[in-house]
Amino acid sequence: MKCTSKLLFSGILVCSLLTCGCSSNVAIEDPYDISASATNAENEAVIDFSGSSASVHYFAEDLCVAPKEQTHSDAVTDEVVEAMGVFLPADGTISYQKNIYEKMYPASTTKILTAYLAITQGNLDDIVTISEHAADQASDSSVCGMKAGDQIKLSDLLYGLMLKSGNDAAVAIAEHISGSEDAFAELMNETARSFGATNSHFVNANGLHDEDHYTCVYDLYLIFAHAIEEDFFMQLIQTRSYTVYYTDASGAQASQTWTNTNKYLNGEVTQPEGVTVLGGKTGTTNAAGYCLVLLSNNDKKEPVISVILKSDGRSNLYYVMNQVLANFAK
Repeated sequence: MKCTSKLLFSGILVCSLLTCGCSSNVAIEDPYDISASATNAENEAVIDFSGSSASVHYFAEDLCVAPKEQTHSDAVTDEVVEAMGVFLPADGTISYQKNIYEKMYPASTTKILTAYLAITQGNLDDIVTISEHAADQASDSSVCGMKAGDQIKLSDLLYGLMLKSGNDAAVAIAEHISGSEDAFAELMNETARSFGATNSHFVNANGLHDEDHYTCVYDLYLIFAHAIEEDFFMQLIQTRSYTVYYTDASGAQASQTWTNTNKYLNGEVTQPEGVTVLGGKTGTTNAAGYCLVLLSNNDKKEPVISVILKSDGRSNLYYVMNQVLANFAK
């Protein structure tokens, strides 16, 4: 549903504006603070007094907003999923929601924000040198297979981040952008807050489990909505496979081919009729379960953002995603 409540100004503030005159400075107590909960985003506003008359720009005027009401439907097997939401930016509605403000672990969906910051804060033509720390990832975790001393373009490394879901790529990107992963995590948190994603906290760039690394469905929607505004990010999430060429530590030329982990893109899962899946990001850890953030178009060519966190299995993840897209994407 769409909340459309308007911000009411107090009589004191209105009177002060009328009597202060154009040449006087206006002091506003408690100016807009984005630290408010995302659940209250629809009530927040940015006030612009730069023109001849005051105008109000609502922070959430272009966002899908809703109260904490759950959606119930016999068409969705939601008991196998902890949290999910379907967001329709064209009309600002949330057509399906379950626990969208509940604290959850994001796993590799974290890399959506990592990619966004690499694109907006970095130079895609930069050459990134893989550090010992970046290369030192658990052998059973998702990695691109980069070695210490390898040199690779940032743009190419982003394919490893988003298609292969490389934890080594995430750390290398963090170090390249901010100097260290800790500093990059600070940038992640600052950026998330600027989006209104105030129920999130990040401590690493790849989403490996940490009790203090968390988000919620609604915050992931906010972050993803900003990321898809970037052309290169859209190119990344729609790519099925990518062959990368880089220079290894010995100076020799090397190459790899990375295939997208999204089963819609690699052909293992068929999208429901009337829906065109464009791309997204998967994520899996023991604590986070199976996660998916997805961008699709419905039969009216309107964008649909759908998020599932903590499905109990990979097959159920896509099964339920197809259910909500088939019934709530239009």
